[in-house]
Amino acid sequence: MDVVTIGETMVLFTPGSVGPLRYVTKFEKTIGGAESNVAIALARLGHQAGWVSRLGDDEFGLYIRNFIRGEGVDTSQVEFDDKYPTAVFFKERQADNEPKVYYYRRGSAASQMSPDDLDEAYIAQAKFLHLTGITAALGSSCRDLIDRAIEIARAHQLTVVFDPNIRLKLWTKEEAREALNDISSRCDIVMPGIEEGEIMTGETEPEKIAARLLENGAKVVVLKLGEKGAFYATRDTAEYVPGFPVERIVDPIGAGDGFAAGFLSGLIRGWPLQEAVKLGNRVGAFALSVVGDVEGYPFWNRIAPDDEKKEVLR
Repeated sequence: MDVVTIGETMVLFTPGSVGPLRYVTKFEKTIGGAESNVAIALARLGHQAGWVSRLGDDEFGLYIRNFIRGEGVDTSQVEFDDKYPTAVFFKERQADNEPKVYYYRRGSAASQMSPDDLDEAYIAQAKFLHLTGITAALGSSCRDLIDRAIEIARAHQLTVVFDPNIRLKLWTKEEAREALNDISSRCDIVMPGIEEGEIMTGETEPEKIAARLLENGAKVVVLKLGEKGAFYATRDTAEYVPGFPVERIVDPIGAGDGFAAGFLSGLIRGWPLQEAVKLGNRVGAFALSVVGDVEGYPFWNRIAPDDEKKEVLR
């Protein structure tokens, strides 16, 4: 297994028309969840990815499990809960702005996850453990799960990758800052967006944000800068990596998870940090061109260097 990731995935309803949801009568049903987005993107890039979660024992839960499994992700560690439901969320499409998102996830099956949901042997077989701050924000038992997952990873020499992925609908800035700085202090690679970095450190410049997170314990910091690309830093080096131009942005949601998957793909392949970040930028750019979280993620054969391309029809 290359990467194990842990977190909640919900059923996503996207309206067929632009405007307030109260006027919408038709929706498309897909899925959305940061951790499963990363796992799906990694599978398309040719890697073995496993997703750990809990779903409601309901039709939505089956739909999510079957979809993710159908994308080539290992779902053997997904539990079905007959007491709590699968969460859902809605996008509200706006003509000139990013979509608004409405969550219905309080009391969901995934919010009941705990350290008991973790199989140490399953995590130990992986090279990387990918975590996000979303899971920690779901509740105290989920925070305990994150802490235990990091303990397991540390005991088995996995590289722990942490995306703060702050959701202010789940907690306040103050709560997020305290919890996420604590978690990131025990992770090898921390990759926030620029606004998340500002919340965590109080700094506004990428170099200063990275310096603070390195001082806090991270070995590598990668800051996602949107259309400007990304900035990465270690204790010995730092560099800006320009983004890939996108002619028309259809839906920005999912781009950060695509970046994470591309970056991880580069690391799995043993590439230097600069090249891994560059691949992250490229995969993230693909997500911007379509509606939906995962629909735009590319297969490896589409973006591989010429000397690595295979005669495979995707």
